[in-house]
Amino acid sequence: MNVLLIGSGGREHALAWRISQSKLLTKLFIAPGNGGTRNHGENVNIGINDFNGIANFCLQNNITMIVVGPEEPLVNGIWDYFRNNEKLNHIAVIGPSREGAQLEGSKHFAKEFMINNNIPTARFKTFDTQNIDSAKEFLQTLQAPFVLKADGLAAGKGVLILDSMEEALNELQLMIQQNKFGNAGTTVVIEEFLPGIELSMFVFTNGVDYIILPEAKDYKRIGDNDTGLNTGGMGAVSPVPFANDEFKNKVEQQIIVPTIKGLQKEKINYCGFVFIGLMNVKDNPYVIEYNVRMGDPETEVVMPRITSDVLAMFVAATNNTLKKFELTIDANYATTVMMVSQGYPEDYEKGKLITGNTTGEGIFHAGTAIKEGNLITNGGRVIAATGMAPTLQAALKLSYEAVDSIQYENKYYRKDIGQDLMGLFISQ
Repeated sequence: MNVLLIGSGGREHALAWRISQSKLLTKLFIAPGNGGTRNHGENVNIGINDFNGIANFCLQNNITMIVVGPEEPLVNGIWDYFRNNEKLNHIAVIGPSREGAQLEGSKHFAKEFMINNNIPTARFKTFDTQNIDSAKEFLQTLQAPFVLKADGLAAGKGVLILDSMEEALNELQLMIQQNKFGNAGTTVVIEEFLPGIELSMFVFTNGVDYIILPEAKDYKRIGDNDTGLNTGGMGAVSPVPFANDEFKNKVEQQIIVPTIKGLQKEKINYCGFVFIGLMNVKDNPYVIEYNVRMGDPETEVVMPRITSDVLAMFVAATNNTLKKFELTIDANYATTVMMVSQGYPEDYEKGKLITGNTTGEGIFHAGTAIKEGNLITNGGRVIAATGMAPTLQAALKLSYEAVDSIQYENKYYRKDIGQDLMGLFISQ
């Protein structure tokens, strides 16, 4: 079968790498792809939101399945575009409908979905320009730190955790009245802060049956020791030591099952990934957020641990045999360290020549491109280096050795990925 993968980041490189190993695959295309995905399929110069261009390409190249990597085309309704066109509706789309994508596209929609389906989450209220005074009053009822979330998509940067009331009031003003996050932040969700340890769990579902994928913990802040601005993610670890069988069973019964039942109850078409951002509060899981696709850089540690044929899993979801699909997982630890451009997550440099071990095992390109035959930086996050080994320390050693083997001007990366988990790995 011919498959079109949508996206251009590290997540898509990891997906392309794994899909390319499937016995079911005839040819893989990636739109638009990056400097690394070309090693696993054919890059196609089509934008992720160019639905007409994607449709024409699918018809011309006998595409059987589209796998959607990033959230934006899902929120913009790519599933609905294909489903509602009789010339296209034979092509399977791995990703939810536009309505299902609102679980990520609108923080308010997601929080209401959680409340309606008795899914544990933080206390919250939603505000916009019409009730900003009420927002200030609600903040007064909370204890620091204060959590402000842009309602819409903000490329992973729309969540602010603020230590003082003065900061919270100032940022609220910037978001609602001065468009700090553009239209994404004109509506703001304010919620109570949940103290605990964060992790992500991933589910693949056809809206009825589901498979729980390996969990991961990512590192959002730009600086060591979780300092500085939020980013799209600076590294990740899988498995997560405190996510034992008892905790994961709580997640399944209290969150995953009600989520799938909620999709059915609200008649939401959903065939794809559910990313559940969790906080472990005294061994009890609370949902921080939903995403409607795999995370990045979590995919770069989750996909290497999945040893099953992921394309076969996608097919099983589309022909209602997902319940029979057997997922096999590598017991090794996987760690990834993200190399970024100077200035990221704010204004960053592009066009820097990349040299070294850029095609090795576990090297996943995020923001790279080919120019005049050379590999160059083309994004804030440039390359993720994934290591796998029986222990966390050994996996991290491999990741950092891979980081050292790649060079470009003003390369930056965090040097403390996984260090906060060391004491929790009793076996090490």
